[in-house]
Amino acid sequence: MIRENLAQIKESIPKDVTLVAVSKTKPNADIMEAYETGHRIFGENRVQELTEKHEALPKDIKWHMIGHLQSNKVKYIAPFVSLIHGVHKFKLLKEINKQAKKVDRSIDVLIQFHIAQEDSKFGFDFEEAKTMLESDQFVELENINVRGVMGMATFTNNKEQIEDEFRTLNNYFQVFKSNFFKFNEGFNIISMGMSGDYEIAIEEGSNMIRVGSKIFGERK
Repeated sequence: MIRENLAQIKESIPKDVTLVAVSKTKPNADIMEAYETGHRIFGENRVQELTEKHEALPKDIKWHMIGHLQSNKVKYIAPFVSLIHGVHKFKLLKEINKQAKKVDRSIDVLIQFHIAQEDSKFGFDFEEAKTMLESDQFVELENINVRGVMGMATFTNNKEQIEDEFRTLNNYFQVFKSNFFKFNEGFNIISMGMSGDYEIAIEEGSNMIRVGSKIFGERK
C-alpha cells in the first residue's frame, strides 16, 4: 500500500510542492518500501529514533527533524540532518549554529510560528521573530541557513479557521522575505499542511507538506 499511497499523493500535488514522508514510529522496512519508489525525504520527530534510522538506512536519505527539538539534543543530529523544521526559540537557533560549527556544516532551518489556537503547539509570534531577525546576535550566526517558515494549524474541522491560519503563515513569509531575505533566493520554503489538511495548505501557498498516515497508514 505504501507504494500506491505515495504515487497517489505525488500525482495529486503540484510539482513544486515538496513531500516529506513522515516516518516516525514506522519500521525501517516501511521506509525502505517508500525509498524503493525513489522517495528520499523523510521526517522524524524524536532525536533518538532519527539517529538510529540514519545509522541503519541508506545515506542518500534527506532527514528532516519535524518535531519539538530540545537544545541539548541538537548535537546528535547536527552531523547529518537535512532540515530542522521547528525552530521555535532564539536559544535553539543559537545552539544549532554552535553544533553546526563544531561539525563544519551549515544547517538549514525553518522559523516556526505559532499560528494555531492550541497552547500545546510551539512557535514564535510575529514580533518575537522580527526582534530576533533584527538583532546583532542573529547576524553573527554563520552556520545556519534560514530557508523559510513553518507552522501547524489548529486541529479542528473548521475549514475556514484552518485557511485563515495558513494564510497568516503565508503572510508572515511574504513580510519576512521582503524585509529580511529579499536577496536570499534560498529563503523560499513555506512548510505547512499534514495528512488531514495539506490540500488546504497548498491552496494557501504551502510548498512543503508533512504527510505520515496517508502514506504509511495510521499509527498504533
